[in-house]
Amino acid sequence: MWRKPRRDRASSGAGRPGYGQLLRTPGAWTFLLPGFAARQPFAMLTIGIVLLVQHTTGSYGTAGAVSAVTGVAMALFAPQSGKLADRFGQGAVLVPGVMVHTAAVTLLSLLALAHAPLWALLAVAVPTGASVPQIGPMVRARWAATLPEKSPLLPTAAAFESVTDEFTFVIGPVLATALCTGLHPAAGLLAEAALTLAGGLAFAVQRRTAPAPAARAAGGTRERQPSALTVPGVRVLAVAFLGIGAVFGGMQVSMTAFTEEIGRPGINGLLYGTFAAGNMLAGVVCGAVAWKSGPRRRLVVGYTALTAATSMLWAAHAVPLLGGLGLLVGLTIAPALITGYTLVESLVPAQVRTEAFTWLTGAVALGQAAAATAAGRLADGIGASAGFTVPLAGTALALITLLSLRGRLAPQSSGLVAARGDGSGIGHRVPVTVD
Repeated sequence: MWRKPRRDRASSGAGRPGYGQLLRTPGAWTFLLPGFAARQPFAMLTIGIVLLVQHTTGSYGTAGAVSAVTGVAMALFAPQSGKLADRFGQGAVLVPGVMVHTAAVTLLSLLALAHAPLWALLAVAVPTGASVPQIGPMVRARWAATLPEKSPLLPTAAAFESVTDEFTFVIGPVLATALCTGLHPAAGLLAEAALTLAGGLAFAVQRRTAPAPAARAAGGTRERQPSALTVPGVRVLAVAFLGIGAVFGGMQVSMTAFTEEIGRPGINGLLYGTFAAGNMLAGVVCGAVAWKSGPRRRLVVGYTALTAATSMLWAAHAVPLLGGLGLLVGLTIAPALITGYTLVESLVPAQVRTEAFTWLTGAVALGQAAAATAAGRLADGIGASAGFTVPLAGTALALITLLSLRGRLAPQSSGLVAARGDGSGIGHRVPVTVD
């Protein structure tokens, strides 16, 4: 095994010094701060829709259906947004996107408050989900463009971004729930729209750190790039990330139903925040450890642990027990997320990097949508405990997929990446054993 990259990571401080060195990268804060505000939709949108629509209709099934359509629309359009950002630049995609999203969320809120028919809510849910700005993948692409070629801080950046994603899931659901239950049922969604508009525009104007559009990267030529989904490993990871989405969607709806059943709806944000906090803490640790095992093995182990943790949720009938199990589930998600994003960098060319990231993000949204619908139906028909079986089913199916198709997660050709010379820093990691 070639151990050079591992020694580089250690010497550059893959633990605490590595994070400090990463954050001292020139220009990093110009996209990190607005990016943090603009990525809140992924953390606030689903729970905001569930709380508002359930309040106006009295049905978790209806609320889950509306949030599901939003998630499906995001899953279908996110990769296209990533492909356009790779080709024409992030700002060209973000500016119109945040405008459409803000308008769609506002209209959805007004229709729900007006007790509009379900078909109207579902119709507006499509542009709401389709226009969710793909800030997380765009920030990951900016790290790769900003850091020096073959920088040992690239794996640290991947871990840092996963931690940031999970931190938004600590803040977002708590904020949305507090606004919906303490101020107004539509306040969570309207706050999400405002953050998207302000953060998205602030992020879009930071053009100095944005990756060069592929349309101009080769002297103005417009060579057509293949889709990242043509890579077998990306397809396997996308299926695996459906399981992670099933955890997010199933937990959000089932926890909301559980707190309603016990007459304490205000504690829902705290419970989901505890789950997300475990995710964030595990992400910090994952980024600080110089792993001896390869990412493919870590991914299988992570999904095994996640499946085992979700298998106990349905039996929780008290707040402390559900909080503890939620924390345990959260601790097992981050390793799978970080490892998946690390793997995808070694599987695709830099020219389709943002698109590849958005396929994974879209898969999470699709899994979240399907789980929200299923958990909502089960919560309406049987109870909150039945809804907690959805995360278990999703992660178990994802684990079976990983075990069956694990070999496809190896880079198909070292030359594909090593010959790029594009400054992404990915090529030097190809020779590392990924088993």
